[in-house]
Amino acid sequence: MDEQDPVIDEMSAVTISREYGSGGGEIGVRLAERLGWTLIDHEIVASVAQRLGIKHEEAQARDERGAGLVTRVLDALLTTAPEGPVQPGDFPTNSNDLYHQTVCRVIEEAFHTRHGVIVGRGSQVLLQDCRDVLHVRVIAPLEMRIAYVSRREGLTEAAARARIQSKEQDRNRYLQSHYRRNPQDPWLYDLIVNTRGLSLDDAVDLLVAALERKARQMAHPASELGPGADVARYRGHPEDFRTASR
Repeated sequence: MDEQDPVIDEMSAVTISREYGSGGGEIGVRLAERLGWTLIDHEIVASVAQRLGIKHEEAQARDERGAGLVTRVLDALLTTAPEGPVQPGDFPTNSNDLYHQTVCRVIEEAFHTRHGVIVGRGSQVLLQDCRDVLHVRVIAPLEMRIAYVSRREGLTEAAARARIQSKEQDRNRYLQSHYRRNPQDPWLYDLIVNTRGLSLDDAVDLLVAALERKARQMAHPASELGPGADVARYRGHPEDFRTASR
């Protein structure tokens, strides 16, 4: 393996959005290990549970889902004096916003700590304007995802299909309800990786290379980047160029 380019240290984070069963979560694990960075995935749930004073299982039930799953528990928190870093008035009166804003705080703290691989939880939207973050989407054909989930979780194909559909609905609802965005929107990402024809380690290699390239662009103003950078004007007109008739 080639030695890692130190320019990567200029980057603060990688966000990984993933279709369930595409291997995106495992890619996050391997990428964090390769870089020596902190993996921020299920740790978000534990941190949120601690801050809100609820059980880990209750936070897990709420993780990356839309409104209404532990609303009663979170509503109860709003009527009692919170402990620790959560103070009265810190959060809005809506329990869904309470949970979501706590997740946002955990992600933002991870970003400012630097060198984290953040998996899911709307991080690609929350940090979309940060130039020192690489945003990645991992996808794969449905049948391959069914096989992946079936093998890893010991499910029948029918059960794996149902689990994928449920998880995708939850994640889509979460992003749409809190950000009014669709996780499939390609504009949210620097790189979309299809694991159909790639091993997970191949995908990690691509992400490391993309990190290096984006880190090198940090030295240039954003106005100088994009598809028009370093290209000359056409010598003539493109074949499909037409001037307006007078």
